[in-house]
Amino acid sequence: MTNTETHIEVGRLGGRAAPPDPRHSFVLRDATSSDAPIIADLVTRLATYEELAHEVIATADDFHTALFGTPPRAYAMLAEVDGKPIGFALWFYNFSTFLGRHGLYVEDVFVEPDYRGHGIGRALFAALAARAVAENCGRMEWWVLDWNEPARRFYHALGAHPMTDWTVQRLTGDALHALAQEA
Repeated sequence: MTNTETHIEVGRLGGRAAPPDPRHSFVLRDATSSDAPIIADLVTRLATYEELAHEVIATADDFHTALFGTPPRAYAMLAEVDGKPIGFALWFYNFSTFLGRHGLYVEDVFVEPDYRGHGIGRALFAALAARAVAENCGRMEWWVLDWNEPARRFYHALGAHPMTDWTVQRLTGDALHALAQEA
C-alpha cells in the first residue's frame, strides 16, 4: 500500500474493564501529505514521554519527504478521536535473509496518555499486523525501552516476545562519516 491510498478503520472507545462506548469512536487512517506537521508534533510528544525530546531534530518537512517522496521511505497511520489526532504508527519495510522475505518494522507507535487503555494502541498494532500478513511479511519487529514496563506488558499481551540474544548496534555522526570515507 502506498501513502496515497486511503485506509480507514473505525473502533469504539472502551476502558480496560468497560465495554466500548458507542457514543465515542476512534478512526485509524493512513497519513496524507498534509499530516506531516501533525506527525512531527506527535513524534515530539512521544520523545517527551520517553524522556528523549532533546534528541528530536526531525521536522515536518523531513516527515513529508520520508513519507511522501518518491519512493516513500516510511509509512504512517494516524489515530483520531472526534477528528483530533491522538496517536500514530510509523513503519517501514526491512528484509530477513533467513526468511527470504521482507518484514514490517514498527519505528514508533504512540497514543496520548489520556487515550491509553481504550484499545487504540492494540487497534494500531492489529492494523499493522493485517498489513504485514496481506503483504506476505515474515514478521513484525520493534524496539522498546528497557524501563518502559507498561509498553513491555502491552507487547507481551499482543503475543510479542523479546529477543534476548540480540543487541542493537548503531553508527551515527562522525563515526558514520569516517566509515563512509573508507568506501
